[in-house]
Amino acid sequence: MRLIVDCCYLLALCAVAPLLAYRALRTGKYRHGWAQRRGYAPVLPPVRRRVWFHAVSVGEVNAVRGLIAQWRRRSPETEFVVSCTTDTGLARAKSLFPDLVVFRYPLDLSRWVRRALDRVKPTMVVLVELEVWYQFATLAAGRGIPLVVINGRLSATSLRRFGRVRGLIRPMFAALEWVGAQDEVYAERFRQVGVAPDRVTVTGSLKWDTADLTDTIAGADELAVALGIDRRGRLWVCGSTGPGEEQAVLEAYGRLLAGHPDLQLAIVPRKPERFDEVAGYIRAAGYACVRRSEHRDAGRPAPAAGRRVILGDTIGELRAFYSLATVVFVGRSLAKMGGSDMMEVAALRRPIVVGPHTDNFADTTIQLRQAGGLREVQTDLDAPDVAGRLAEAVDTLLRDPVAAGRMAENARAVVQANRGATGRTLTRLMEILERAQHSAP
Repeated sequence: MRLIVDCCYLLALCAVAPLLAYRALRTGKYRHGWAQRRGYAPVLPPVRRRVWFHAVSVGEVNAVRGLIAQWRRRSPETEFVVSCTTDTGLARAKSLFPDLVVFRYPLDLSRWVRRALDRVKPTMVVLVELEVWYQFATLAAGRGIPLVVINGRLSATSLRRFGRVRGLIRPMFAALEWVGAQDEVYAERFRQVGVAPDRVTVTGSLKWDTADLTDTIAGADELAVALGIDRRGRLWVCGSTGPGEEQAVLEAYGRLLAGHPDLQLAIVPRKPERFDEVAGYIRAAGYACVRRSEHRDAGRPAPAAGRRVILGDTIGELRAFYSLATVVFVGRSLAKMGGSDMMEVAALRRPIVVGPHTDNFADTTIQLRQAGGLREVQTDLDAPDVAGRLAEAVDTLLRDPVAAGRMAENARAVVQANRGATGRTLTRLMEILERAQHSAP
């Protein structure tokens, strides 16, 4: 089976190589880090306790920052290393954990995985959300290294895909020592794909704990000054947007200006490689594009006059933008992309607008909906007047600030009610690590 899987991976890699080369030339992605992708992780000396955290990208890295901090305080003798898959995740991990070893996760070819395991020598591996690969999972388990999933989630789409290759995925998931799932729906899906029922626990989402209950973010005032944001006016922030959504947002903004001439707009796309593309959409819509990357100095702010739209084209400042907002649209939800994290916005006590596609955050959406903590646009990019429906949702909140404030308070209350997953998860992880250390030769 291991050889068959390697052959399938190699065929797939050959098939996508032209696309990877094209994207590398066009966007700069995939140009760096190939040695570590081939398993040449940093060579680390043997230690009694080393925990390898793998967080795919920025969202997963942010989710575990509190967990790692607590674990380090409670167990200073335990060493931690962090791997990521994406460039943005790697940059965020290095920023959050400057004193830890941070590197790229290996591609799942058996030789490369063995090489990475030989060099890192983990006592335990912690995968964030869902990043279980056949070779890594079975090779780690074969070495007696406990492999766990925390903040686990498994979408209905992923479950259907896994169902087509049951013979491959069941050994992979059976190799897991434990899964801490975000809710019971996800927990049951992990059981269906092969995780032993007694190894699955509902812990809640770590992101409820990492969402800071505050009204202000450090650096937000400087951000506003540098970008010429008028704090006396109102600001609509559209964060983590995906393809097609920016055009709908810009059209909706044009309609909103008729009734709210003081309204300002900031768009923060999810993918850095789309920054230039979105800048083009802003200019094509007839607005000056004020790019954050070009206006970092609060001493020399961007011009505040004229028809303009702000583009958040930097990494790590989305929460600061959200903290400045009057209303927030959380993107990848009008597009069929599963939605984006709403918890940070709720914790900042800002009114939330989303589209109908929030499958990746289904439990969060349900809880916020039941509490009256968000406004849902019941149409998507395939509908003819999605911009009109989006404008209507935002307009309602702008015209009734009292109702918008109640909605924001309700959203924050949901965050407060769900906190505690970090402590529950950490207790279980420390127990597993203790057993692993005692059973090690």
